[in-house]
Amino acid sequence: MAAVENVIKALEKNGYEVKFFSKGTEAVQYLVEKIQNQTVGFGGSGTLAQLGLHEKLAEKNVILDADYPGPGETFRSTARKSIQTDCYLLSANGLSEDGIIVNLDGEGNRIASSVYGHKKVYYVIGTNKIEKDLERTIWRVRNVAAPKNAALLKVKTPCAKKGDRCYDCDSPERICKGLLINLKKIDSTEVEVILVDEPLGF
Repeated sequence: MAAVENVIKALEKNGYEVKFFSKGTEAVQYLVEKIQNQTVGFGGSGTLAQLGLHEKLAEKNVILDADYPGPGETFRSTARKSIQTDCYLLSANGLSEDGIIVNLDGEGNRIASSVYGHKKVYYVIGTNKIEKDLERTIWRVRNVAAPKNAALLKVKTPCAKKGDRCYDCDSPERICKGLLINLKKIDSTEVEVILVDEPLGF
């Protein structure tokens, strides 16, 4: 794997603001200090859950997290509202050494919110997500991240059952339907990548 410094340089070359932290607790503290008195949307993420960011940011912000809909709300109604929040937090399923961010989605709310509609988007990514190039990154997204996410969600798919690879299935409960490849930062939105030198999420 390339030195983290080279990955940071590649992300910056691709238009992203980048902050690097050796520990997840440091990244959490940074975000808690930076994000206050805002509406904050969350994309489904094992990384964000692992860091406890929902609870931490809820102390001084209004959180809209489709995985935790409020009274009278559903996943989809909350996801729609989260598209219009001041900022949006998510992780990535994969990151290439040349700074390309890749995400795979079933509902589409996470990849849609990552590219349009917010004043700022924050990616929180562990260095375990880094792969050599785009081809390898897509392989990781489909064959490592997706089966683990499917198993976590307890969906009835071959990858969830066997946990070894993508079967490109036709299951009605398939969670991987849309693949978003961010070659560069999208022009319409300010985007910051929080890179953490710890294994986070899948």
